[in-house]
Amino acid sequence: MLRRLAKLPLAVSLSLALVATLQSVDTLAEEPMTEAISEAIPDPVSFRTEHRGNFNGRTLNYTVRAGETYLRDVDGEPSAAIFTFDYVAADTTTDRPVTFVWNGGPGSASIWLHIGSLGPKRVVVPSNAEHAGPPPYPVIDAPETILDVTDLVFVDPVGTGYSRPLGDHEGKEFWGLTEDAESFAAFIRQWLTDNGRWNSPRYLLGESFGTTRAAVVAELLEDEYAVSLNGLIFVSQALNYAGSTPYVGNNLISYVTYFPTMAATARYHGKVDSDGMSLEEWVDAAREFATEELLPALWRGNTLDEETRISVRDGIARFTGLSPEYIDRAKLRVDGRRFAKELLREEGKEVGGNDARYVTDPVDDLPASVSGDASSNATSGAYKAALLSYLRDDLEIDWHRRYLSPSDPRLDEEWNWNPRGRDVAWEPHWVDTTPSLVKALEVNPSLNVMVASGYYDLVTPFFDAEYTLNRYGIPAGRIQYSYYGGGHMMYLNEEARQEFLKDVRAFIQAQLRD
Repeated sequence: MLRRLAKLPLAVSLSLALVATLQSVDTLAEEPMTEAISEAIPDPVSFRTEHRGNFNGRTLNYTVRAGETYLRDVDGEPSAAIFTFDYVAADTTTDRPVTFVWNGGPGSASIWLHIGSLGPKRVVVPSNAEHAGPPPYPVIDAPETILDVTDLVFVDPVGTGYSRPLGDHEGKEFWGLTEDAESFAAFIRQWLTDNGRWNSPRYLLGESFGTTRAAVVAELLEDEYAVSLNGLIFVSQALNYAGSTPYVGNNLISYVTYFPTMAATARYHGKVDSDGMSLEEWVDAAREFATEELLPALWRGNTLDEETRISVRDGIARFTGLSPEYIDRAKLRVDGRRFAKELLREEGKEVGGNDARYVTDPVDDLPASVSGDASSNATSGAYKAALLSYLRDDLEIDWHRRYLSPSDPRLDEEWNWNPRGRDVAWEPHWVDTTPSLVKALEVNPSLNVMVASGYYDLVTPFFDAEYTLNRYGIPAGRIQYSYYGGGHMMYLNEEARQEFLKDVRAFIQAQLRD
């Protein structure tokens, strides 16, 4: 999930982000926000349990180590505790693959991918975009997950989950575009050393801002630390924010990158006539219109002739289900967040941002844009309750420390988007870590990328992934695009979840040496 900060010109807060919504389900009973720091830093905490499961038809004994790895400062003193959940096969050899997994935010723990998709247990929420309702929430075996082909390490950034700064170090030392990536790269190197896994095939899997992070981590590992990777898996890609920031009025790119997602959403809710086309065919037609007609019209601005303007307006209406009058008032510029409000306005409802299949009935029907997120409201409580129950009941984590989800509230105000450092002069621009990905791919010619996108994602639209990654000179054969009938977290849709896991498994296996 992707969250951005409202105070900065390059990135405006996504009120749709799941991290912010989780604040409504948090509880102060877990632990005071400010923890006392003792003068003597204790040894890292670790919980270890043994398990057995069947994954993709293979019976596997595996160990779960849930615990801290200490990062160290230039003086060799502990600076932060990175808490991870390590799922390691009992018969693991040094050449078994290991995949490092994280969510986004910035400021999200790995809760979503852990208990919703890749972990050996998963919470059951309605697949058809209905509200999960009150507890209890079923937590069941997930035999489709990928433990049969790779060990899994779920990583929580500093200030999320159980991860914390240590001693005299502060959270803001790790809260920034570069600072965050450096802590992850340092953790991965330390984990490989601690676990004797330097010869294991290695993969990074990030979601949303986690893909922003993964690109920089990949560059650090490949170019600076000589840690080669076998593959990168981007879930709901967010490398260049120009194509995923629809609420900046002069950002012409976003009106194009969001368009196919709006077309898919309008079709899902029965607001357009798709002429018998399949979803894929309808989306292809929307892509072509966005590229061949909408983009040139927006580029021409007030020099656009009236005949062409009316033709483009009517095309927008045909694909989005919005009225020509509304599109006229919008001057052909349909904002993704306003679309989420406008599509079902006559019914007094609005669609979700993270997953536009979801619908909510807000009290206030008058605003131009959505103020919350239907999909977050429907699932956040279930995910948090399920994870914390699973940690205690299955992983036997009985600890006073509060599991921060959402993150430490200071993370928002102290996050640093300047890639050059907090105190270095900088002309603000769109966040763009695609050059880091390009560098990693240059250093390692065997490194390939899988990009997983949901058709109904109005936060990081799938067409933005194509726009971003197809224009940097990366050979087409090194990027694999996969699409699913869900949203930002496509695995909320059960069919999409199983397809996603199947595709990830195949990608991991394809990147291994013969």
